[in-house]
Amino acid sequence: MIKIVNVSKFFGEKRALNNINLTIADGETLAIIGGSGSGKSTLLRLMIGLIKPTGGKIFIDEDDISNFNEEQMTKIRLKMGMVFQYSALFDSMTVGDNVAFGLVEHSNLPREKINQIVKEKLAQVGLEGVENLMPNELSGGMKKRVSLARAIAFGPKIIFYDEPSSGLDPVTTNKIDELIISTQKALNVTSIVVTHDMVSACRIADRIAMVYNGDLIAVDTVENFKKIDDRRVKEFFRVL
Repeated sequence: MIKIVNVSKFFGEKRALNNINLTIADGETLAIIGGSGSGKSTLLRLMIGLIKPTGGKIFIDEDDISNFNEEQMTKIRLKMGMVFQYSALFDSMTVGDNVAFGLVEHSNLPREKINQIVKEKLAQVGLEGVENLMPNELSGGMKKRVSLARAIAFGPKIIFYDEPSSGLDPVTTNKIDELIISTQKALNVTSIVVTHDMVSACRIADRIAMVYNGDLIAVDTVENFKKIDDRRVKEFFRVL
């Protein structure tokens, strides 16, 4: 599904990522962890084509997106759903219009069919009958759920989550984790979760990848990851 080959990224003289190699399988949930400034968010932005690598290649299925223009990336992004750190809902739109946004912009479906999909996806994330509410009427956890409903509305093959538990209390974080797991199982999508929350990563992921100062220092299953004898990895497990 996703293959990253010898990818490096520089911003001017500053190295953000150094020679990253990573393969993410169809239907897998991969958690990418790391501290602030580690490079994990840069890796996410590269995979969704918001920025280009300085060196190396990034494959989505068979397509090398490394040098794709915006028109080419728009077609690739139709395979992707994105759940942003702060939900990124349009404040001036209703919940229903937020979820429908991608379908309105990138499909020729009649409005009646779009409305049906919106209801189905909101029900799937546990939010029924909220189509006419505005984002400012929702809790933080509800906003994350609406963001996920919007992400899955187009039937993506890949869902990216950027710090999905950021700003949420432990109870709500647990519910979001459960939602990520149930969404992956129901839709058989590939899920990439960028997070600094080790507890959450261990709960939701098939494998964990850790980025440290621009280097990919470890990739393994959750159980094997816990056994890695590396000071940098162990520091992340102190919270468990």
